[in-house]
Amino acid sequence: MDEVSLPELELTLEYHFRDSQLLDQSLCHRSFVNENPGMGLKDNELLEFLGDAVLELAIRSLLMTAFPMAKEGELTKIKSSLVNEASLALLARDLNLGKYLKLGRGEELTHGREKDSLLADCFEAVVGAVYQDGGLDPAEQMIENFFTPLLDRARPQELVKDFKTMLQEHCQEVYKETPDYNVEREIGPDHNKTFFVTLSIQGKILARGQGRSKKTAEQAAAQGALQSLGIIV
Repeated sequence: MDEVSLPELELTLEYHFRDSQLLDQSLCHRSFVNENPGMGLKDNELLEFLGDAVLELAIRSLLMTAFPMAKEGELTKIKSSLVNEASLALLARDLNLGKYLKLGRGEELTHGREKDSLLADCFEAVVGAVYQDGGLDPAEQMIENFFTPLLDRARPQELVKDFKTMLQEHCQEVYKETPDYNVEREIGPDHNKTFFVTLSIQGKILARGQGRSKKTAEQAAAQGALQSLGIIV
């Protein structure tokens, strides 16, 4: 793999590595290392191991935010539908990770760049590399960016209500109207914005929320409103 392509991948990941060797290692399959013993390379298996743990933590946190009233069993089912070999391979393809993989000749001949198993492992290794390079915050942000669209599609219709739905039903019952959400301001570059939202009921601001997306900010505001009204603790 040509080193000059690493910055191209960083742009796709929306993360700039301080140590580019970590990104390079995350793309290095053991078959390539075995065939090039004199290059002093490390394969991506330890980063994959680390990335798996980071992914587990980040997804659990995302699910608890998205489905705050859900039961453990329901969250486990959704997590299983989101974090599996097929879905991780799909994300890897979206990032074009197959293009950057370093593979041995045998894997090349058997179309390793198209294998779900190798792509999913590579995705986890990249997550591990981001965590190793920058810590939990950028790794969680990257995971949130990638998985939020999948999370929306994975939402079961019968799942327990979220904060916005709870508040809307309460307002319709008590005030005969729905709450108003207004984006007060947004800061940061397009790929990493923070949104600030106000929530009003009958023209009175009852709560504020912030988040990396409008949906997250609105959920936070709705949670604050429910707490203010004494509906939840």
